[in-house]
Amino acid sequence: MGDAGLFKFEKEQKVFNIAGVNIGGQPGEYPTALIGSIFYSRHKIVSDKVKGDFDKKQAEALINKVEELSEKTGNPYILDVVGETPEALIKYIEFVADVTKCPFLIDGVTPQIRMPAVKHAVEIGLTERAIYNSIDFHVSDEEINFLKDCHMQNAVLMAFNPKKPWADGRVDVLRGGSGQKGLLKAAEEAGVQNVLVDTAVLDMPSIAICSKAIQLVKSEFGLPAGCGPANAVTTWKRVKKGEFGPSAYEVCSGGSGILTQMMGADFVMYGPIELSEAAFIACAMADALVAYAARKLGIVTKTRNHPLYKIF
Repeated sequence: MGDAGLFKFEKEQKVFNIAGVNIGGQPGEYPTALIGSIFYSRHKIVSDKVKGDFDKKQAEALINKVEELSEKTGNPYILDVVGETPEALIKYIEFVADVTKCPFLIDGVTPQIRMPAVKHAVEIGLTERAIYNSIDFHVSDEEINFLKDCHMQNAVLMAFNPKKPWADGRVDVLRGGSGQKGLLKAAEEAGVQNVLVDTAVLDMPSIAICSKAIQLVKSEFGLPAGCGPANAVTTWKRVKKGEFGPSAYEVCSGGSGILTQMMGADFVMYGPIELSEAAFIACAMADALVAYAARKLGIVTKTRNHPLYKIF
């Protein structure tokens, strides 16, 4: 299926265009979409997590930095907008939609937080840019019907299987079976057109498992897949404390994304938006090298706005 560690999947690979960002395809065709989190739990720019009060100047500066890095590297960006209450999440979404044109994830720990924000986003005309995060193995008929009624076009499928945490278990939860509705079926019933499969990193060891799962998902379904390896790096206490040097945290955050890219990741969730600099240059380098080597496999880069043409 590959040459020198690179892959050309036999399965036809789907590419979804979400608000101008192409996600999916064969490794080397499109640059990896990079997703950074903003307004996340204990984010210093947030002064009231319940009401959603925050420092707008700092938030805009962080987003502007990401946009600048995206322009320099060719890697598209998506914002993971996290809220701890519906009120806060709605406020954050309105701000993000006003200061940037990028797609964004509507992210909250429960459907009860996410659903009011989805409804609001649809009502104010943000359907094409909004990505529901996420449909998981807890999905209910209520949640499915709500997404269908809202005509939600885009969603992340959280491919975590608590009964089978290895890579093949993450594929199983997409298929479903044994009385459990598969996530692909749930997304179909919800009317979701563009699905992004998150192979669900939980801790440092699971980064390798999730990377393998990306390969399996793309091999079987041809769907865009990725994960959030940097979320695990944020819990690596010895690195965060500086035991391995002052740059170790940023290096490991960026490097964790590269590992997933070498297994075919179409998107990388690089964690806190403050880590954008490390993520963009590391992942852009990997994209450029993969795209160059992929030529031998007959894969042609489908956009000039790609790290292959922009970073060297």
